[in-house]
Amino acid sequence: MNAELLIMFTLDCDRAYLYAHPERELTDDEMHRYDEALARRSTGVPAQYITGHQEFWGMDLIVTPAVLIPRPETEHVVEAVLELVGLNASIQNKRQVQEQRAGAPALHNLRIVDVGTGSGAIALALARELPTTEIHAIDISPEALEVARANAARHDLRSRIEFHHADLLDGFPADSVDFVVSNPPYVGGAEEDSVQLEVRKFEPRNAVFAGPTGVEVIERLIPQALTALKPGGWLLFEISGTIAERVRPLLSGWEKISIKNDLQGIARVAVARKPVG
Repeated sequence: MNAELLIMFTLDCDRAYLYAHPERELTDDEMHRYDEALARRSTGVPAQYITGHQEFWGMDLIVTPAVLIPRPETEHVVEAVLELVGLNASIQNKRQVQEQRAGAPALHNLRIVDVGTGSGAIALALARELPTTEIHAIDISPEALEVARANAARHDLRSRIEFHHADLLDGFPADSVDFVVSNPPYVGGAEEDSVQLEVRKFEPRNAVFAGPTGVEVIERLIPQALTALKPGGWLLFEISGTIAERVRPLLSGWEKISIKNDLQGIARVAVARKPVG
């Protein structure tokens, strides 16, 4: 798969072109470019940072070493939000089915905040699927926000998303948000040796590692979300199986707490609702 990505990068083509032209030979310049890309990959640089691209929710996103590389597992966060607002949005077909569920917020006039937006992946996916919502995207990194803005412009969603340079939910008024979503850093220091070398070495450390236990950022996010959310509003954030049981006690006092698994049966998304009363 890496070799295929690097060939497409070298030829500036898509997969369809690649398979339709198996006889295509590389020119000397293309071979030099491909060899350079292979040499970088052999040092551990992720293929996505070499090509500058990664797909998420059917969108081609720009990625740089300033942002975490979007992963398929994070699409479960998007799906969970869409389920709560009454949409059936499977990765296979992405068809929008207007099926308002009991207790779900109305589709119109929603305010959603993506905390730690990085490349903008979650915010862009939600802006695309929920065209009447107000989307805010926050990151503490100015460099990450530049990438997110570029991706929003690339997909004609720049006018749909308001970007903020802030630490978590700093500055958001109380009782003003319908959904807080996040893919926060959740890897603990004790797990560092189990993380892929290319992740440890090349992806932004503050987007991967939260601190010694892995829940340090989540511990700060949960009370801030409780303040910012309207009564009945929802908090959804990505987790790993290693911290799932440590997250549950942090949500004490919330309603409808659930942990959703990914396709491999691993705990992946924590969901909780701010009490109405």
